[in-house]
Amino acid sequence: MLAEIAALGFTHAELSHGIRVTLVPGILRAVEEGVVQISSTHNFCPLPAGITQAAPNLYQPSSPSRGEREQWVRQTLRSIEFAAKVRARVLVCHLGSVAFFWFNPARKVRRYLRDKPEAGRTPDDAEYRSILGKALNKLRRRQPLFLERVRSSLVEVMTLATEKGVRLGLENREGFDELPLDGDWAELLTGFASDAPVGYWHDTGHADLKESMGVLRHQEHLAALAPRLLGWHLHDVSAGKDHQPIGAGRIDFKMISGFWRPGHLLTLELSPRVSVDDVRASKARIEALIA
Repeated sequence: MLAEIAALGFTHAELSHGIRVTLVPGILRAVEEGVVQISSTHNFCPLPAGITQAAPNLYQPSSPSRGEREQWVRQTLRSIEFAAKVRARVLVCHLGSVAFFWFNPARKVRRYLRDKPEAGRTPDDAEYRSILGKALNKLRRRQPLFLERVRSSLVEVMTLATEKGVRLGLENREGFDELPLDGDWAELLTGFASDAPVGYWHDTGHADLKESMGVLRHQEHLAALAPRLLGWHLHDVSAGKDHQPIGAGRIDFKMISGFWRPGHLLTLELSPRVSVDDVRASKARIEALIA
């Protein structure tokens, strides 16, 4: 797997949340032999025992269940240990979601956008703005307790992260009800000391999908969080689908590249259906922007 990535011209790779335990011996051998370097890993990595496919939200740090939160902490500590073993600098993490027993307000938003996918980018759609505003208000009222659980869970893994030299890259998400709400990222991050092993991990496709919902403005969102940025998942969005080749969709990567800084980790996060030629072309486009 890693030899194939190296053959495409990559010197570094991110190990995803789909890495089965059976792949670990080969990964460790490739790292030791210098086939490729590991820049980052994605929680949970490797997958928990008995899980054989990508499951980044298998356990959520926001869960009302103490047992589930304890599992998140246990598996995240394990992922930090592995990240250090492969000499990764960052462990990318999801932060869970707001749960509703009845009537998740995200449903109305999704239904409206299913019929009118451009509504989020149309400021004068009064009906959608009303639905969106009410849904966000419901989420915001319910968010604090869930977000406090997230903070507590993060605190439990920070000591090991500091000890191992691994930073936690907290990733923006595409789900309407996933945490934190996009306007609350700065508050979450400034709640930790400046030397805490946490920072912001920006996913370009997720931010674009949120912009399509009318929830944020991509450039303004980046500008607000730039001081805490650790790294990036880079992929385009075309016809409402993310993880597309760079340049195949609507994202303004020239704007995106204006926020890149020395020390940031840049990861191409492309669909398995993307062709080898498009992987190479995406790599070339990103390198041209860096240059």
